[in-house]
Amino acid sequence: MSDYPEKTCEIGNLVRHPKSVAAVRSGQKTQQRRDGVYAYPGDTFALEGDTFEVVSLERQRLGDMCDADARAEGYPALEVYKQVILSMHAGMTWNEDDLVWVHQFAKQGS
Repeated sequence: MSDYPEKTCEIGNLVRHPKSVAAVRSGQKTQQRRDGVYAYPGDTFALEGDTFEVVSLERQRLGDMCDADARAEGYPALEVYKQVILSMHAGMTWNEDDLVWVHQFAKQGS
């Protein structure tokens, strides 16, 4: 995994919120953005009996996000995603140049 930095958190913390878990399990959510690396491609995690595999890990500027990215996060549009993220993190501002790690995953056996 020399192309990626060391993990900053455990993969079990990648998707934790009950609404996010439900969205991942239903296939509505296939990506999770984090400010650190939680998993590498090939790593797996379980959610309520279903196993998911991280299929890619990429660096992205917040300013490069589009509506399709927000839908992959389980939201209908980028503006809705922004509002939710900002409401979850008190004092956070949306800085277009901030970098995040995009963890893309798929249900195993699908």
